[in-house]
Amino acid sequence: MRSVVVHRQGGPEVLELVEGPAPEPGPGQVRVAVAAAGVNFRDLQQRSGGYPARTPFVMGAEGAGTVTAVGPEVDDLQVGNRVAWAMVDGAGYTEQAVVPAGRAVPVPDAIDDETAAAVLLQGLTAHYLTRSTYAVRTGDDVLVHAAAGGTGLLVVQLAKRAGARVIGTVSTPEKAPLAREAGADDVLLSSSGTLVDDVRELTGGHGVHVVYDGVGGPTFEVSRRSLRRRGSLVLFGLAGGPVAPIDPSILGRGSLFLTRPGLADHVATREELLDRAEEVLGWVAGGELAVRIGGRYPLAEARRAHEDLASRRTTGKLLVLPGS
Repeated sequence: MRSVVVHRQGGPEVLELVEGPAPEPGPGQVRVAVAAAGVNFRDLQQRSGGYPARTPFVMGAEGAGTVTAVGPEVDDLQVGNRVAWAMVDGAGYTEQAVVPAGRAVPVPDAIDDETAAAVLLQGLTAHYLTRSTYAVRTGDDVLVHAAAGGTGLLVVQLAKRAGARVIGTVSTPEKAPLAREAGADDVLLSSSGTLVDDVRELTGGHGVHVVYDGVGGPTFEVSRRSLRRRGSLVLFGLAGGPVAPIDPSILGRGSLFLTRPGLADHVATREELLDRAEEVLGWVAGGELAVRIGGRYPLAEARRAHEDLASRRTTGKLLVLPGS
């Protein structure tokens, strides 16, 4: 089988296509023929060394496909089942992956493999952000950064579903229609020097109840200054780079809340994983949640996928397709 392997961390050029034997599942594991693998900013950070990792490793941690072998001590999955997974290191850009059975989510017949691979990680993220970290309520004003990205488009939709008024930011004017189609009431350019003033004007001078910020360094101060009294800054990612150290006393100006949540802590048990996944996949299957796939890349072109994602030229979710 073929896999994209990193032997030393660095730029996109370190992604190597190699051939090797298909892995055998151990106790509590299944082997899956990977139909599609999700490309995430976390992949770029792991590849470059932003996240320490022992090399060599197979790139990617999210995908969907069909079970081809079942290891001992697996009772609820069998060969032929279609499954998706997220946050399983080494189970991504490869033709055959070993996945812990406890992390494999059944895929409904109404959803194809590409859609399942495109929505699981970011759909689960949007779910916990808008339902658990800050539970959006009817009438809330919500600011979503990178609103035309894979996660942003889903957060916008779920915030609107909960009854919020949503303001989205995008990096280019060309991305604005996508955010509007997802439900954003207003769309602003992230490069605008008047972004905070614009947000406050749109909210009658009050600011927003919550900011969902997956960018980090470049947007943190804008996010903080866009909040209303007792507002919440939800920093769920660092796609744009780390946030400089802050003095916690700045949160006292308005009695603000700051949180840095992660998906792992919101799907810590099999039960919680399935509960969130079933709701997200059910919305997708029912046409209530739209998933945008912004690019598809053959396994041999994983490097281009990383370059495109890093350039911010893309919208929606990027996929690597091991079968092509």
